[in-house]
Amino acid sequence: MAKPVRKVALEEPEPVARFRVAAIDVGSNGMRLLVAEFGQGARYEVLAQERLPVRLGHEVFLSGRLAADTMDRAVRGLAEFRQQIDALTPRRYRAVATSAVRESDNADEFVERVREEAGIELDVITGSEESRLVYLAARQRVPLGRRRWILVDVGGGSVEVMLVDGTGILWSESHTMGAVRLLEELRLAGDEPDRVQRLVSEYATTLRVDDIARRWQVGGFIATGGNAEALARIAVAEPDAEGVSHLSLETLRALRQKLGTMSFAERVQTFRLREDRADVIVPGAFIYERLCTAAGADVVVVPNVGVKDGIVLDLAADIMTPRQHVDQRDRETLAGAITLGHRYLFEEAHAVHVGQLAVSLFDQLRELHGLGDRDRRMLLTAAVLHDIGLFVSHKRHHKHAAYLIQNSEVGDFTAAEMAIVGNVARYHRKGVPSDGHEDFQRLPHADRARVAALSALLRLADALDREHRQQVQAVRAEIHGDELRLIADTSGDLLLERWALERKADLFHDLYGLRVSLVVNAAP
Repeated sequence: MAKPVRKVALEEPEPVARFRVAAIDVGSNGMRLLVAEFGQGARYEVLAQERLPVRLGHEVFLSGRLAADTMDRAVRGLAEFRQQIDALTPRRYRAVATSAVRESDNADEFVERVREEAGIELDVITGSEESRLVYLAARQRVPLGRRRWILVDVGGGSVEVMLVDGTGILWSESHTMGAVRLLEELRLAGDEPDRVQRLVSEYATTLRVDDIARRWQVGGFIATGGNAEALARIAVAEPDAEGVSHLSLETLRALRQKLGTMSFAERVQTFRLREDRADVIVPGAFIYERLCTAAGADVVVVPNVGVKDGIVLDLAADIMTPRQHVDQRDRETLAGAITLGHRYLFEEAHAVHVGQLAVSLFDQLRELHGLGDRDRRMLLTAAVLHDIGLFVSHKRHHKHAAYLIQNSEVGDFTAAEMAIVGNVARYHRKGVPSDGHEDFQRLPHADRARVAALSALLRLADALDREHRQQVQAVRAEIHGDELRLIADTSGDLLLERWALERKADLFHDLYGLRVSLVVNAAP
């Protein structure tokens, strides 16, 4: 008699007439608060919106650390944000920090102070997660359709470059080349007028927008970030009914040239710019101009949204349709893993199929392993990327895969989570997790247990496609006494798969005390 496996699914909540959510974006050039109220759909009403000019990136990009007085001002400002959030009683909130905090040596100290003194849980997000949030916000305002667009978000400390369409992010990269960072480099170099353009041209070459535009038929250029919004306002590019401004490349170039000839004080007085915008707007304009030209576009589309808008839309989707939201995050994770896999010339058909088999086993055996949806996404990522080490060498390719994964970004996974993903991929073959392995030993005990459980599933899934021919079309997991039976829908004999399963089922048996057998269910 097979042991029934409980199916775990998120229940959709009762329809909510109206609800509120809040977002905090702790950037390199300032901190932003947005509190929004949603009804039905993705439209929302802004209840509170504020920006505090705390330039966290100034010291970080020079010394690698957040200065004590800057942290003091940031914590006080976030405490004020917390008071506004409490007064408006949102159902949920999310606070994120980007490149300045991400790169600082004392980030942990800052995050702890924000928690203790401001009462805010601060997520230090990756460039990939920053890109995802910006895309969510831009997609809500710009009808992307089937056209491919270059979407560029210029922050204070980083530039996120994406190739997108209406289905999602097709390719993305994050680069440490923000407007504040460029400004600090220019100050160190004596603020030479022509050095801005040389630096931007050198940096922009590494962004590969030219290559992407040549490879794909790009239909437009979208710019987000405070500098893009300020440039559109100065150029009197009034937002349309959807809140989107359109700025011609010719106008942007003329405006950039004019701003470059003006002093800081003249920019503030003439264009009513904030002081913390008047200095960074010139390098920001150079970046947008250079990348728009590289994309082959003649118009810059400015949706006037950013990370904070993406956060509120993301929170709202999770509240209104949690199951669909989880499914969407799965699709985004898969797309991100495939994009990384392409960089290392992986065998996509095998990789994706192993990923599908792995998450199928994960879902059917939830009652056994007790892991959650985020663990499921980590397993999917590890499964898709388990063979990318072949790009380096076939010998020890599992170890090469672990290194490549641990030094990459996929979706919103933190560095600690990417370490888990890398370790899971590392154990898809040969030895099982051991405290004698340095990378595994460095993990906290809870994460070691997670790696073992996910690796056990990945080893089974990889064995089921040993010939890389995707002969196992689907698999059903049934527990009979002390045996796990994998019933495979297939049209082949699975001789090599049986052999591989005998070798790779050892970890699963050690963890759960279950022998693993393969039963062939001949597919029509």
